[in-house]
Amino acid sequence: MSALFDCRDAFARTLEELAERDERIVAVVNDAVGSTKLGRFAALFPKRFINVGIAEQNMVGIAAGLANGGKIPFVCGASCFLTGRALEQVKVDLAYSRSNVKLCGMSSGLAYGQLGATHHSIEDLAWTRAIADLTVVVPSDPSETAEAVRVAAASAGPMFLRLSRLPVPELHAGCAPFRLGRAEVLRNGSDLTLIANGTMVSRALEAASLLAGEGVSARVMNLATLAPLDRDAITAAARETGAIVTVEEHSVRGGLGGAVAETVATTCPVPMRMVGIAGSFAPAGPVEYLFEHFGLTAQNIRRAALELMEARVRS
Repeated sequence: MSALFDCRDAFARTLEELAERDERIVAVVNDAVGSTKLGRFAALFPKRFINVGIAEQNMVGIAAGLANGGKIPFVCGASCFLTGRALEQVKVDLAYSRSNVKLCGMSSGLAYGQLGATHHSIEDLAWTRAIADLTVVVPSDPSETAEAVRVAAASAGPMFLRLSRLPVPELHAGCAPFRLGRAEVLRNGSDLTLIANGTMVSRALEAASLLAGEGVSARVMNLATLAPLDRDAITAAARETGAIVTVEEHSVRGGLGGAVAETVATTCPVPMRMVGIAGSFAPAGPVEYLFEHFGLTAQNIRRAALELMEARVRS
């Protein structure tokens, strides 16, 4: 079994490295020092660490003010609260105003498990990708997380980084660097394409291996940037493989699957399946139970792909 890593560690380590070289970088948190992994940052840079308490709307507004003063704020908090409570400030103070603020939605998706529906963040991508001029990135492993943080610091304008606390394997050791707005093909295939991001990329790769054992050649695409979307790569996958399965730790309403479907429907219509959380609140429970409950497993991705292949034959 491959070693597993918490992407928050890569995030915190990279932010510290960047702050060492650039005094403009500051961290703004909502009393979540431990879960954001920023305790060491606070010790190293006490004058550049701002804890606003449990006040997400104020947190985003303060960050906008800091950006107007020439700072590069990284705003860190649980994704469910950072997006749900402060969405108006994200829209108006950041995106509409083109503020140079980097939102870091921590512990996204189902990662809070037993804390239940109030803490599950399964709508955040639908909300954020609908906002104009807001870049949305969902890294899949520690290396991609670190690269995304570096790109965020070097890029102008608002960005939302969706980061998980769930341990994942390293997928990008020795690979090409992360490129904002560009999809990445991790495995070639000709029969259909599995498109995933975040925690589901490694599971999509596992599903592709299972499918190969049954004679199905599955392409695996990592769509880490959800906005701006690499429509050309999605269209090419539809044209070259003829079918697409999207896989996301998010509601199937408006997230990765919705973004891909919008592109496919208007460029190269092909059969699709969406593996994700099917339009319901998620119950409380251990994370692996929730993944099984919603079919966010390699075996279920395989099953969805085979059903799609069978449907293509029948049609």
